[in-house]
Amino acid sequence: MKTPCQSFFPILAVVMVASAASLGAQDRTFRIAPARTTVEFTLGATLHTVHGTFRLSSGRVGFDPVTGRASGELVVDSTSARTGNAARDTKLHGEILESARFPRIVFRPDRVEGTVAGQGISKVELHGSVEIHGVRHEVVVPVEVRASAGEYAGTASFGVPYVKWGMKNPSAFILRVSDHVDVAVHTVAAAKSGD
Repeated sequence: MKTPCQSFFPILAVVMVASAASLGAQDRTFRIAPARTTVEFTLGATLHTVHGTFRLSSGRVGFDPVTGRASGELVVDSTSARTGNAARDTKLHGEILESARFPRIVFRPDRVEGTVAGQGISKVELHGSVEIHGVRHEVVVPVEVRASAGEYAGTASFGVPYVKWGMKNPSAFILRVSDHVDVAVHTVAAAKSGD
């Protein structure tokens, strides 16, 4: 049974793959500009809901539109996580993400299932692995891509089981925190003629 993705950025790879598919059958390489990408997270708790963001450091994906094979990596800077509360961010970096020790979260795509249309809405699944907190996990993510006039806007929302993946749950005596975090990723890529 396929489960929701537990990574931060497979959507970026699908947008680049969509661009590649529109350009023909040869292998293509694409880069995503971090400025055109948002990675947001939400953590449920008994007293309040925590909202935060991460920053994409870099993104590069190679894709063969005939076979569906993908390669490359998308890197999120774990030290960039912010929730708007300095004390909470200190705990997030020091005790949960351990971002000084694990400064990168890396997604490596290996294949795409489904077809991205040159116009309109397409739904595909991206397969690959995410390395977070020093451990690699296999993932599958459903992605929606909206194509129009040579641009591909991608959106994915999914859960990350951070406790199951070896990170600390910050729950305290009164404050109870969910053992998974919800992530939403949005990005846009323009089709290119080559790299």
